[in-house]
Amino acid sequence: MTSPLWKPSRYFTEQSLLKKYMEWLFVKKGLYFRDYDDLWDWSITDLDNFWESIYQFFDVQSDTLYREVLDRPAPGAPNWGMIGARWFEGATVNYAGHIFRHKTTQNPALIFQAEGREPLQMSWAVLESQVAAMAAYLYEAGVEKGDRVASVLPNIPEAVVAFLATASIGAVWSSCSPDFGTASIVDRFQQIEPKVLLAIDGYFYNGKLIRKSDTMRELRQQLPSVKNVVWVPYADLPTSERLEGSDLWIDVIQTPNYGLVFEPIPFNDPIWILYSSGTTGKPKAITHSVGGCLLEHLKALGLHQDVRAGERYFWYSTTGWMMWNFSLASMLLGATLVLYEGSPAYPSMNALWDLAERAQIQHFGGGAAYYVACMRGGTNSEPLQPIKTHSLPALRTIGSTGSPLPPEGFRWIYESVKKDVWLISFSGGTDICSGFVGGCPLVPVYEGEIQRRLLGCKLDAFNEKGKPVKGELGEMVIREPMPSMPIYFWNDPDHDRYRNSYFESFPNVWRHGDFIEITKHNGVIIYGRSDATLNRDGVRIGTAEIYSAVESIPEVADSLIVGLELPGGRYFMPLFVTLSDGQTLTDELVNRIRQTIRAKYSPRHVPDAIFQVAEIPYTISGKKMEMPVKKILAGNDPNTVASRDTMRNPDALEGFVAVIHSEMFTEVIG
Repeated sequence: MTSPLWKPSRYFTEQSLLKKYMEWLFVKKGLYFRDYDDLWDWSITDLDNFWESIYQFFDVQSDTLYREVLDRPAPGAPNWGMIGARWFEGATVNYAGHIFRHKTTQNPALIFQAEGREPLQMSWAVLESQVAAMAAYLYEAGVEKGDRVASVLPNIPEAVVAFLATASIGAVWSSCSPDFGTASIVDRFQQIEPKVLLAIDGYFYNGKLIRKSDTMRELRQQLPSVKNVVWVPYADLPTSERLEGSDLWIDVIQTPNYGLVFEPIPFNDPIWILYSSGTTGKPKAITHSVGGCLLEHLKALGLHQDVRAGERYFWYSTTGWMMWNFSLASMLLGATLVLYEGSPAYPSMNALWDLAERAQIQHFGGGAAYYVACMRGGTNSEPLQPIKTHSLPALRTIGSTGSPLPPEGFRWIYESVKKDVWLISFSGGTDICSGFVGGCPLVPVYEGEIQRRLLGCKLDAFNEKGKPVKGELGEMVIREPMPSMPIYFWNDPDHDRYRNSYFESFPNVWRHGDFIEITKHNGVIIYGRSDATLNRDGVRIGTAEIYSAVESIPEVADSLIVGLELPGGRYFMPLFVTLSDGQTLTDELVNRIRQTIRAKYSPRHVPDAIFQVAEIPYTISGKKMEMPVKKILAGNDPNTVASRDTMRNPDALEGFVAVIHSEMFTEVIG
C-alpha cells in the first residue's frame, strides 16, 4: 500500500470541528459512527436528518419555522429527483446576517493586498458601517428583494461590501471580473437585467494599468435595465474617465442610514447568479438559493476545511470565479477573509507566499495551475521552496482546485512548502458553488488523491452501463439532491437548459462531466473532463494522466491532448506542447515524450503526433480548453467554439488554427 504523505495527529483529529460534530451527533441524536466513511454513508442515505443536523449544529437562525427539511417532486413528475427540490420550506434566513454574527474587535474583518503593495486591514466596525450605507443607497435606488445588483469589480474590499449590502436586503448579486471582455459581460448581465451596476475605472496586473472606462461606457449602453451606476475609482484615474451620471463610491458609503438591518429571506430564494464558462453558446445563468448556499458553505468550510473563528482564510481568485463566493463564506465561521488583487507572479512568483507570511494565513488556497507553476520554477526556472525562504508557522491547510493537482504537485507541497500541512484537494464547481469532493481531517492524504466525498453528497463513478464502480474509471455522478444545487437557470422557465446540462445521460442522475476513480482508500482521483476522455480501443484514460507524464519532462512547460474520432473508425490523438524558454521540439525530445508516456501510463495512449504551440488555451478560471481545441481540429470555426472573452489567453487558439493548415498535420491525419 502506498504510504500517505500526511496523517492527522490524534490531537489534530480530536480538535477538528468534524470530530466535534460527530460527538454532538452522539450526545444530541444518539448516533454513533465508527469513522468518517460510516458517517458519510448515513449522510447520503438519511438526507433529511443529516441536513437538519447541519442546520442545528451550526445554529442557523431563522425568523420563522421550517415545515419540512426536503420537499422533492414525486416520482413520475416531470422534474422529480433534483430539479424542483425545496429545502427547509418556511424558513427565512439572511446570509449576510450570519456573517455579521461574528463581528468582533479582536480580529479584522478583512485583510487586503494589491500587487506590489503592503497589506491593509478593515475592521468589523468599518465593514458594518460601509455595508449599512451601501444597503441604504440600494434602498434609495429602488432596489427590492429579488432585484439584481451587477458588479464588474476586482477582488477588492468594495466588492465584499457591495455583496454583503445586496444580500442584507434580499437582492440578488452577480459579478464578472474586469478581465472579462465587454461582449462576455454583456452576454451574462443582459440575461438578468440588473437594476444597479458597480463599475471600475481600471485595475493593475503584472504592474501594468488596464483601463476599463470605455468598457464600462459600452456596458452601460447595452444594459437598459440599469438605473444607477456606482463608480469605483480603484485605479485613481482622472475624473474625466468617470462614467457620466454615476455615483462615486466615496459618496455611496456615506449614505445616511439607521444601521445595518438584515431582511428575512425565504430559504429557497436566490442569493446570486453565477455563470458557466460559455465555451459554447450563451453562458448559463446558474441561480443559487440563499439558504442552500448558507447550509452548504457552513458544512464545507466548517467540517471539511476546519475553518475557525479568528483564523485567516485566503484563496487566490477573481470576482468572476465561484471561489470568490466560496472564500467569502469563510466569514460565516468567523474567519478573517484575506483578499489579493493582481498577478500571483508579480513582482515575483513568491508574491502569494510573501502574503501568507506577512498576514500569517492559516488557510491558503489557489488553483492547481498556480502550484504547478511554482513547482516548475520561478527565477532562473528553479522550483520555489517556500519551506526555505518563508516562515509559515500559522499555515494549517493548503487548498487546491480548478483542475486536477498532479501527484508531483502533492509531493512538491510537502517537500517544498510545509511538511505537516494538511493538503486539501477540492473539486466542485460553479454548478453548486461548493465542492463534491475534498478534505477530511480524520484520514490521511495520499499522493494524487482527493481525500473523500463530502458529507451529504451521494457521488459515484458510473461505468458505461450506468452502474457504480470502484477501483476503475467512470463518470462522476451525483444521485441525490444537495441544498446548493441550482434552484433554476435564469430565463429557463421549463428547466430545459438545466435538464440538458446534467440529466441527459442518466435519468434523474446528475452527470457532472468529470472522469474519476474511487480508490481503495475511498478517496477520489479526477482524471479530467469526461467529454475530453481519451478512449482508444476501449481503453479509457484521463487527460490529467498524460499531463502528469509529459510535464514531468523539464523542457515541457505545458501541454494539451485530445482524441479525434475520424471517418472509417480511426482514432487520432495529437499532443500539443509549449516548451520552456530556448527549447525546440527536436526528434530526441519527441521520442523522450513518447517513451515517458509509454513507461508511466499506457502504450495505447502514446500520441500519434506531437506539435509545438506558443500557448495552451485556458479559461479565465484556469481550465485547459480541451473541447474547443478538439472542435477546431475537427474543422469548426475557431470563432464559434469558444467565447474569447472568457479566455485567459484568447490568442492561444490561433496556434491550433495554424496547426490544422500545416503540412505535418495534413500528412499525419491523412
